[in-house]
Amino acid sequence: MIKTMGIDVGGTNLRIGVFDDLHLIEEVRIQADFSRICNNNPPEKAWQSILSVMAQGIQSVLRQHHEIHHIGIGFPGFIDPDTQVIAQSPNLPGLTHVNLANDLTALVQKKVIIINDANAAALGEYYLAGKPATGLIYLGLGTGVGGGLILNGQPYVGHHGCAMEVGHLMVVPEGRLCGCGNVGCMEQYASASGVSLSYEESTKQTLSAVAIASLATAGDRDAIQAYTIAAHTLAQALATTLKIIDVQHVVIGGGMAGAWPLMETAFQQRLNHDLMPVLRQKTNIQLSNAQDRAGMLGAAQLSVTQSIGSIE
Repeated sequence: MIKTMGIDVGGTNLRIGVFDDLHLIEEVRIQADFSRICNNNPPEKAWQSILSVMAQGIQSVLRQHHEIHHIGIGFPGFIDPDTQVIAQSPNLPGLTHVNLANDLTALVQKKVIIINDANAAALGEYYLAGKPATGLIYLGLGTGVGGGLILNGQPYVGHHGCAMEVGHLMVVPEGRLCGCGNVGCMEQYASASGVSLSYEESTKQTLSAVAIASLATAGDRDAIQAYTIAAHTLAQALATTLKIIDVQHVVIGGGMAGAWPLMETAFQQRLNHDLMPVLRQKTNIQLSNAQDRAGMLGAAQLSVTQSIGSIE
């Protein structure tokens, strides 16, 4: 049995999974509010805190699974595919031009591979779907909105590591300022934080997306509208993406996917409106049933396949 470790890094926690091939043997969840750390500390101090939390988590798992040699990490941000340097992480302010792979490798004395978190999740979903030959797009709805694409069995990351950043497609002219530096990006409306902003703009109340979902389920108009905005902007961005990358499978995951019943009808209506007629009803769109393990699984698989050369 060859054990691998896959880590999915979020804004408020990280999940560490130990795998035997596609089978999750053990999962460790660590509360790690990286967003707060980055917002409340100078960049260098924030980076050292992040490294410390991650190294301690990895080392605690390695003590139980010392035979692990492959560690893959899905991390939110724009990651250079050649150097693995994180150029920017829009939802972790101040993290620019840092090398998580090298720094963690030095701390834990194991080879660490890093990939964008949505690409890791896309790869995990690809494996769980039986490696569909027609390709797969993954959309992760969380603090932000990540996008990943699998073509010909490989994550497509682009020359600069910025491919499939669908969360940063501008869908609202002169809209909300985004952490990437532009305005009107889809993730400012279709993410959990985007839903909170939409609700706050109409009510002057600050609530979490979960609380707003409860209100929407109970019939609150402002809450329903916040999720309708999320659905419409997500559909706009996906329709644009499908016109460029015509794949058959789209998987929607992330924490916000739990509120999909509040979004599905508005999403499908807007998607059909925005797609070219020839593409309507041609794409298989489904919710992830990976139970939050796709990012960990994709990162773990990548850590092995990069060392042997091919995912196929």
